[in-house]
Amino acid sequence: MPRAIVLINTDVGMEEEVAKALMQIPEVKEVHVVYGIYDVVVVVEAETFDALRSAVITKVRKFPHIKSTTTLIVVEH
Repeated sequence: MPRAIVLINTDVGMEEEVAKALMQIPEVKEVHVVYGIYDVVVVVEAETFDALRSAVITKVRKFPHIKSTTTLIVVEH
């Protein structure tokens, strides 16, 4: 099953709100608020690569208070 790790930068102080909202997306399997360069790390999983792409682009990246994302496609797990 295709999987991606999405590294997210949020607006200042919005990490928890973004994390809680992202947990409502069915393709999102894990959400972690972290310290460092990124604010939130999300694991997204879907049935196909097209569905994975769609979930990342239309559901995760378009969320309010997300400033930027870096998506890592998992090739082996």
